[in-house]
Amino acid sequence: MPLTSRPSFLRAVVLLAGGLAVAAALTLRAPVSAQGDAMTIDQVMQMPKIDAHAHIGAVAPGHLKAFIAFLEKRNFRWLDICVGGMDWARLSRQIGSAQALHSAQPDRIAWATSFNLTNWGQADWAKAANSTIDDGFAGGAVAVKIWKDVGMVLKDPDGRYVMADDPRLDPVFSALAKQGRTLVAHLGEPRNCWLPLDKMTVEGDRTYFAGHPEYHGLLHPEIPDYASQVAARDRMLERHPTLKVVGCHLGSLEYDVDELAKRLDRYPNLAVDLAARLVHLQIQPRDKVRAFLVKYQDRILYGTDLEFGRGSDAAGADPAARLARLAATYESDAAWLATDREVAAENARAGFKSRGVALPGQVLRKIYFENARKWYPGI
Repeated sequence: MPLTSRPSFLRAVVLLAGGLAVAAALTLRAPVSAQGDAMTIDQVMQMPKIDAHAHIGAVAPGHLKAFIAFLEKRNFRWLDICVGGMDWARLSRQIGSAQALHSAQPDRIAWATSFNLTNWGQADWAKAANSTIDDGFAGGAVAVKIWKDVGMVLKDPDGRYVMADDPRLDPVFSALAKQGRTLVAHLGEPRNCWLPLDKMTVEGDRTYFAGHPEYHGLLHPEIPDYASQVAARDRMLERHPTLKVVGCHLGSLEYDVDELAKRLDRYPNLAVDLAARLVHLQIQPRDKVRAFLVKYQDRILYGTDLEFGRGSDAAGADPAARLARLAATYESDAAWLATDREVAAENARAGFKSRGVALPGQVLRKIYFENARKWYPGI
């Protein structure tokens, strides 16, 4: 290169380096949603998704057709979870309905079975429970649900509550672990359950416990308290380290992601779903929640606890309003998970908005789809 050209060349190098530095700085200051593998709400709605915690009741044929079309349009599959072993007649109907729905719509509806508790204490209880569970798996079930009636309703003749770590439950848990099956565990309730209504941290809990006083722990001091429920669940996890467990509702540790992180670190056989607890993440510090979701991206499953069917969708009613509510929930959740915009969180309190966590696309794909396939084999 001629000597006379070197100053111009050096100036060009300096300008180029400076430009790259400015570009890098701009990238660092850009909104998270504009960086890397970000996704829009529309892209989230188009990708394959599994609502890994939902409930379907009795549905009229015309309503079912509309519901399946709704799922197809949004590329969703539902895990219909049967629940409530203290009412065996009701649970039996749920199991029959869920199995029939799955048989009719295997591409859109999966299901989880449960087991009878009305025969608790009988000599053949565990054998009967495992027989019901095996029948469920033969009918296509992908998991087994244990509900909060263990810990909060079921009692021995002496009046003591049966907790999740009761050794009499071990034959069920051990059989599931041996088969590589997953336990869907709703044990305990949110910490708000043991607070006065006006001290609860989110409006959704105030509404639920005002309408279900039988589960409002504060009103029932005889029921083991919040710490006892969580401790019993933890002891169950310790005793069955090879049993895959999905803790419903953020594992009843919804109030603090740091507390939940301790359990995920301690129990590698534990994952959690977001069902009906996203609002509890929305009221915690945004950056801490985002870091938690990214760090534990392989252990978190999307779920809503939404319902379709049951009394509000009786024959003759128009399902459009219910489907519109489902759509609104899905779009709001996607806005909060995938973007950094402010999202209305009315379940927290009226007028409250929470800035979205703008998760990378690879994390969204795990939470919405891949983790459910890993934790619920066959789904």
